[in-house]
Amino acid sequence: MFDANNPIPMWSVSTMQRVAEEPSLAAAALRYANLGIPVFPCVPGGKQPLTPNGFHDATSSARAVRAWWERHPSANIGLPTGARTGVVVVDVDVRPGGSGFLAFERARSEGIGEQWGCLVRTPSGGVHAYYPMDADREQRSWQVPSAHVDFRGDGGYVIAPPSHIEIDGTTRTYDVIAVTTQPARPVDAIELRHLLEPPRPAANLRAPTALAGPGCHPPALARTVALTAEGGRNRALFWASCRMAENNFAPTDIASWLVPAAQHAGLGDREIETTINSAVHHAARLGPASRPGPTRTSEGIQL
Repeated sequence: MFDANNPIPMWSVSTMQRVAEEPSLAAAALRYANLGIPVFPCVPGGKQPLTPNGFHDATSSARAVRAWWERHPSANIGLPTGARTGVVVVDVDVRPGGSGFLAFERARSEGIGEQWGCLVRTPSGGVHAYYPMDADREQRSWQVPSAHVDFRGDGGYVIAPPSHIEIDGTTRTYDVIAVTTQPARPVDAIELRHLLEPPRPAANLRAPTALAGPGCHPPALARTVALTAEGGRNRALFWASCRMAENNFAPTDIASWLVPAAQHAGLGDREIETTINSAVHHAARLGPASRPGPTRTSEGIQL
């Protein structure tokens, strides 16, 4: 599927095409595993994992995969995306409410995601475009429902060929429809999301109720939160929220800057709300900032 120089050796130009030709789902799952590609079983004809911990249980152990499919011979094949497998997927959806093809083609015309490695037609009539993972950075999964395009990277998974889904009583298969003839290249997921769902310009944000204090720059704080990788995202949000609260920003203004950034980083809405509220209460106990640079609150947060 990918460039011979790809650091993930498990994938070749013909990997998925050959696996999809296996005579059964059990044989295909075992073929993935024997190639070193971790997989896990999902419900027959559906997408829900059959394993207790979902895609976290994925393995390339042939013994485990064989046992799973002996118990569930019709199970669909779940494929983790991101670092686990070395691939990420742009999911172009087709539903009665709209299609993602126009948005996907617009992105490709802008030079974003044009060098895919493999295209898989999904049961809905959409496409999974597979790309090699960017080994230099984590790219989290996200969704842009308005554009009918999702990204499956770290923290996500897809259903892999030759699995099938039941739609309106009809069995429809995930089919490999094209493989690259040119070296595939990673897709810039951040750039793609910005194209599909442009960030609100600063001019459109509600004016803060108080001027920022020395050393407090909301755009820079928001960018820090948005670009923080998993493992540090919650701490970064807490730190940024404290900085703004210490400089007399109202909670609504803190949210207007930091909620979109935290969502971009991959945090859930409830976790975002809880973290910002906790930071506001924490900063209120310590009092306002009195000097430029890090304050007592921010000094205690290790990014």
